Amino acid sequence: MNFISTKFVSAAALAAAMLASGASFAQEAAPEAAAPIDTAAYGEAVDSILADPKFDAAVQYLDANYDQMITEFEELTEIPSGPFMEEAISARYAELLEASGLTEVKVDEEGNAIGVWKGTEGDGKFLVVSAHLDTVFPEGTDVTIEWKGTEAHAPGVRDDKMSTAIILAYARAMKDAGIQTKDDILFVGTVGEEGPGDLRGVRYLFNEGEYADKIKGFFSVEGGSAGSATVGGTGSVRYRVHFKGPGGHSFGAFGLVNPAYALADFMTSFSQIQVPTDPKTTHSVGILTGGTSVNSIPFSVSADIDMRSNEPAELDKVHERMKVIAEQAAANENARRSVAEGPITVELEQIGLRPAGKTAEDTEIFQLTKAAFEATIGDFKGEGFGSTDSNMPMSLGIPALTIGANSGIGGRGHSLDEWLETAKDKTLPNMKATLAVVLANAGMGAE
Repeated sequence: MNFISTKFVSAAALAAAMLASGASFAQEAAPEAAAPIDTAAYGEAVDSILADPKFDAAVQYLDANYDQMITEFEELTEIPSGPFMEEAISARYAELLEASGLTEVKVDEEGNAIGVWKGTEGDGKFLVVSAHLDTVFPEGTDVTIEWKGTEAHAPGVRDDKMSTAIILAYARAMKDAGIQTKDDILFVGTVGEEGPGDLRGVRYLFNEGEYADKIKGFFSVEGGSAGSATVGGTGSVRYRVHFKGPGGHSFGAFGLVNPAYALADFMTSFSQIQVPTDPKTTHSVGILTGGTSVNSIPFSVSADIDMRSNEPAELDKVHERMKVIAEQAAANENARRSVAEGPITVELEQIGLRPAGKTAEDTEIFQLTKAAFEATIGDFKGEGFGSTDSNMPMSLGIPALTIGANSGIGGRGHSLDEWLETAKDKTLPNMKATLAVVLANAGMGAE
């Protein structure tokens, strides 16, 4: 007998639904034959920017006003902004966007704070430069920075509060230096990037917001130094797996089916799913809940699970196998013990879905970013995968990269003792490099 809930659809149906709603597991395949990449042209475009006195003036502005950026970084870090707690920081970030000289500033209906940089040849399409405002830390977390010299120690300093301050500084430096770009730029502080937020900020930006269908390129600035780029979005599917039964007294009702045993059966089999190391594919049980007392057979228990892969097809395999295992675990417990008071049932509640995708090497955004990093810091480490705001545009076929701009010196991300080195001599070279990336992609110098 099949006791599994039908709240979810098959992987194929899910993919079809996502395509229909504008959020697919992966972008469409590129044409088989591709023209040779003219890397010299991209290098020349970057060189012209680096030789422009206005670019040098912008870097000098960043240098001279570095302390202002650090002050804003500290302020933004110390505004609590855990999952679904971004209202205060969104409002303040909008004020800072406006103070940085941007126009059409607003907080959209999902909570993203947005400001517009007007280009000289705007075609109705925007380049997005973003950083996420939220953190993983729940309400009540102490987010006060403890300074140890130039090291900032506090939850969220590296992921991603420094980036939010950096892109504000970029807007001010560009304005002060009199820089012009061909393209319009959206500076965005996004919400819902972390954990249960499930990319809700960028989902809204690309699918429902005012700028949906008006974005042609996307940068997410995250914790880390310049020179690397996340070019692929790791896809993930998350579920809360509920096992339910009649419950009863642990002694008096002994022999009845037990949801906890069914969950244990499920977790054991789920943990044994074989996955490839390349493409990297993973599965995990993260949270266990349920039960009422130590001397009661629980009537409900659940596990929050996470499945990820750099390859959509592999993610689909784990996804499908998980559903079979859940059904079998319920059936096994119903066969082992009495169902006189009712059987074990299982319900799969989807709690997260991050689409996968990749930005191809032959795209302009990839090549200009590569050229800018090579020209400024002498290195480019591409081809990385991760789960960031860039997943959403990548899945829609919109060129996107996640890049860094801070010192790259720090650690303990997503922990209470997260820290970041903020010294100017360690950070400014990376800010310069990433600013060059932004301006190259926005078409600096267009009259």
